[in-house]
Amino acid sequence: MQPTPTRFAGSEGIDLAADVSGEPDAWPVLLMHGGGQTRHAWGTAARTLAEHGWRAVSLDLRGHGDSEWAPDGDYSFRAFADDAVAVADALGRPPVLVGASLGGVAAIIAEGGSDRVVASGLVIVDITHRSNPAGIERIKTFMSSGAEGFASLEDAADAIAAYTPNRPRRMNPNGLMKVLRQRPDGRWYWHWDPAFMARGRTEVPGQDYQALFEAALDGVRIPTLLVVGKLSDVVTAAGTEEFLARIPGAKHVDVRGASHMVAGDQNDAFADAVIAFLEHDVRPTLPG
Repeated sequence: MQPTPTRFAGSEGIDLAADVSGEPDAWPVLLMHGGGQTRHAWGTAARTLAEHGWRAVSLDLRGHGDSEWAPDGDYSFRAFADDAVAVADALGRPPVLVGASLGGVAAIIAEGGSDRVVASGLVIVDITHRSNPAGIERIKTFMSSGAEGFASLEDAADAIAAYTPNRPRRMNPNGLMKVLRQRPDGRWYWHWDPAFMARGRTEVPGQDYQALFEAALDGVRIPTLLVVGKLSDVVTAAGTEEFLARIPGAKHVDVRGASHMVAGDQNDAFADAVIAFLEHDVRPTLPG
């Protein structure tokens, strides 16, 4: 089952790339990756969703992958959330929003910060409103590592291996070229707009967005699952506990052997957890 390349108009018409898998009349699941990643970060999870009767839409966030770079450099959490709302509306039915890290923040703000129904369920992957600063700093360091580009794909693979010591080191040129782009100077750069990291951006809202994020959490009233990597240095036990207390009926799954990049580390276990939640908690609430 090959995904169908698709384009969506995000907030203010920004052009967004996506891969769509599954039958056209299946209920949509919108997958939103973390900062610095692309739609390919979900591995085979999208295909698994399609095989279980869902329509998986793997989105490149603005400024990432094959999506348009923000002309005005707006990579605020509000902008990512507004894009999610625009794509959700284009799908014709409130999708399940699956968001990892940055994508998870966008999903929460899109649903909880809206005055209407946007989604039919939320799957938030390894992010809460209370995170470990050291883990966030490690993400920033990794993302900044390629600011001057890499001389070779081998060098880029070394950087990824250093950031993910829990994984076996892999040198897959085809996979690497999905997250890198080669400039005329011959060097390889991460496949996202460098402006995304401007003004001290992080994967979680700073003080200027904290009030919006907390208000959005209190506005979530749909089935919600928090998926946490057991080895994560981003999500804390206290953050998980408070997150679950803020959203009525929210559920929580720890994925063994996974760090912050849960789907990339343990794709099968991640997909199994999401499918179980969709079938047991979301599908019974859908119309028809």
